[in-house]
This record gives sequence, structure tokens and C-alpha cells, in this order.
Amino acid sequence: MPNPFRLLGPKPRTIKRDAFELVLDDGRAIEVQRVRDPRARRIKLSVDERGARLTLPTRASKVTGERFAVEHRDWLALQIQRHALDAMPRLQPFQSDRLPLRGGEVPLRWQTGRLCMVQREARDDAATVFTVSARAGSAAIARALRDFYEAEARADVGRWLPRYLGGLPRPPRRFRFKQMSSQWGSLAPDGSVALDLSLVLARPSAFEYVLVHELCHLIRPDHSRMFWREVESRCPRWRDERDYFRTEGRRLKAGLRALLDAGGDISAGTGKPG
Repeated sequence: MPNPFRLLGPKPRTIKRDAFELVLDDGRAIEVQRVRDPRARRIKLSVDERGARLTLPTRASKVTGERFAVEHRDWLALQIQRHALDAMPRLQPFQSDRLPLRGGEVPLRWQTGRLCMVQREARDDAATVFTVSARAGSAAIARALRDFYEAEARADVGRWLPRYLGGLPRPPRRFRFKQMSSQWGSLAPDGSVALDLSLVLARPSAFEYVLVHELCHLIRPDHSRMFWREVESRCPRWRDERDYFRTEGRRLKAGLRALLDAGGDISAGTGKPG
């Protein structure tokens, strides 16, 4: 039976989102996402891999928020430029000859075929082959690339996992890979581990650290000193990997988003360079 006092309580305040256009000094018009957050205590302007964002407290007016953005448009333009310089290049079918993977790049070769898929050739120094069907659209190309990255990520986890299972109270139930906005991994109550797919673009030691971190939550569900002792016993250089994510994390997440953006520059249809 539902609690009657709970039904009489105030409804939780929700976050409201919309967008507005802002013209920079150089004449460019950009879209700024406006977020009205009841938890916000001040107006805040930020830029990340998803674009510009204006956060407003509940009582702040739209006019006040837009005036704040206009007053700080020089800072906004600089941050947008920095993100553009740090971003990984988008994938250009039959033009891109390198593919980001494991902290570096691998050679990429294009060919036409019946199905849309990405495969690694057998030799260590061989290229990755991206097969594109003549009728493949941007969404099909993005799915093929995502499947490839997930297969590579699962192969990495499969190599590392056996060395850590012996010290765990139980094995993970399963692994899921998805794009995460801020986290790199999480452990569900049922023992399922979720990992950010962009980890496959990071250096392997950093990816392995995130795996160790989530496995240690099977021992300690918190972030106490005991938890970090478990992490350090398995990954002594975990602080270096944490610093790596602080430096490279946004670029990795933005890079994967750009590579898998089916609405972006990925296009195909003729099987020939455009």
C-alpha cells in the first residue's frame, strides 16, 4: 500500500531543457543548451564534447541567462576552439586511412562488399578493413564501427579478467558496453559491470584500471580506504591512470561520439570516394 503522506508531499522539481541561438563576435551562430536545474545555485556557462551549456537556477530568468552568455561569449568561443583542436577527426568513408584504437591509431583500408562490417586482418601489422555495401547509409556504417569497437573491448576484458577472478568473492554476472556521459564504469547490484565503450580508445593500462576498479566493488561497494587498498594491490599505478583520464577523458568520449555520430560526416552509397 502506498504511503499516504508521501502522496501529499510536494512533487520533485524536474530539470527543464531547451536551447537558444547565440551569435559570436566572428559572426558564427551556435546553439546553446539551456538547462534549468533546481539544484543550481548560480548561473553557469560550460562547454564539453556535447557543446555549449547554460545552467540556470530555478528563479533566474531566460533574459538574465542569455545576457550572461553574451557577456562571456569571448570565453565561450575560446573553449569551443579548444575542444575542436582536441577532438578526434570524424570518419570519412574511403578517405580516412587511420582508425583510433587503444591509445593510438591502426591502418584502415576500405572495400565494397555485400555487408557492412569492420574486421582486423590476421597479421599483427595488417590493416583494419572496413567493408561497406553499396547501399549502406550512415547509420549502418556507425553500427558496424560500434560492433567492431565492442568486440575489441570484449577481447581486452577477456584477456585481463582471468588474472583477477581468484581474489573476488564472485565473478561478474556479465559485461555491458555503452556510451556514458561522465562515468567510465559501474557495478549493478546483480553483479553486472557496465563499461564506457570509449575505453577501447584509451591506452590499455587505463582501460584495465577501470576494469580493476569495478571488480574491486565486488569486494567493497564503497570508496573507503579498504576499497582503494584492494585497487592498489591489483593496480599499483592507479593514480597515474586516474590522472590520464582527467587529462584525456573528454577527448576520448568526444572522439567516440564523433566516430559513431550517424548524423555527422559519415556517409556512403556509391562505394566510391566522394
